[in-house]
Amino acid sequence: MPGMPAPRLVDRHPEIAAQELVAALVPPPRFADVRFDTYVPNPGEPSQAAAVVAAEKFAQGVGVVRRTGGLFNRMFSKRVPEPAPGLYFDGGFGVGKTHLLASLWHAVPFEAKSYGTFVEITHLVGALGFAEAVRRLSTQRLLAIDEFELDDPGDTTLVTRLLTELTDAGVHVAATSNTLPDKLGEGRFAAHDFIREIRTLSARFTVVRVDGPDYRHRGLPDAPDPLTDEEIDAKAAAIPGATVDDFDELCAHLATLHPSRYGKLVTDLPAVFIKGLHAVPNQDVGLRMVALADRLYDRAVPVAVSGESLSALYTDEMLRGGYRKKYLRSISRLTALARDAGAAGFRQ
Repeated sequence: MPGMPAPRLVDRHPEIAAQELVAALVPPPRFADVRFDTYVPNPGEPSQAAAVVAAEKFAQGVGVVRRTGGLFNRMFSKRVPEPAPGLYFDGGFGVGKTHLLASLWHAVPFEAKSYGTFVEITHLVGALGFAEAVRRLSTQRLLAIDEFELDDPGDTTLVTRLLTELTDAGVHVAATSNTLPDKLGEGRFAAHDFIREIRTLSARFTVVRVDGPDYRHRGLPDAPDPLTDEEIDAKAAAIPGATVDDFDELCAHLATLHPSRYGKLVTDLPAVFIKGLHAVPNQDVGLRMVALADRLYDRAVPVAVSGESLSALYTDEMLRGGYRKKYLRSISRLTALARDAGAAGFRQ
């Protein structure tokens, strides 16, 4: 209705039941229809074509039980399956690792398979409890984990135990990350104190390197200039269901929600408008913005802002720190969403 204020993200308080968490472990809307043949390798980056071959081979092997030991062991001792192998896509942001991971998930011909971000998987363990999470995930043939990273000692210990138990149970695990397995946690916590756990974790994976420039910005213009507050109000009013939020209020609201809820926070939105964007004040806020940007990108929600440019979202000091790759991925994805907003005619 004319004159009605636009809805706001800060007024949304999504709740996710434990059973809903399990059911939601599928690729997000942006990657619901991707397949290996829709991935277009960069001709100048041979590792990308090689990654497709490796992923296809891995998908074909999911569900195959491997046995340990030679002929003597097979004849005279109990047959114990080897741990299921893991595949780990390592590379910079914007090279299509998530596309490959989702394509792998789609290619596995079993219904018993799960796909989630690292945050979603760790939250599932917290919601269900470790033993129940292992019980449920052990029934899967494949667990695909996007944005794999170790940000603190608790994650390191938890995930090492989880993946050890799952792969021992025959679950194949595929993951994407911006960091090699044996370098996880560097620059974020005293990773050297957890070297045994990190080595145990990295030993479960075969690493496939995916090189190349960020495809989201290959030959494309920079993000549109910020709008004015008046332009945001006018454009949001023309899009039923679009949200308009003050940046500081939105940051405060995100602090009240676990990042695993951010996906539901922005589900089914036609567009998100944010007023008064500026550099985040600290790393905690920065990491929440990273998680929000990822969920907006997963759901292909166009974004437009007023205030400062999206490129100013993280300070130079933050971009030199241990979370540099996460922040750069966030800017890359938000820039792509801002271009989507411009292409949709949000800016006249």
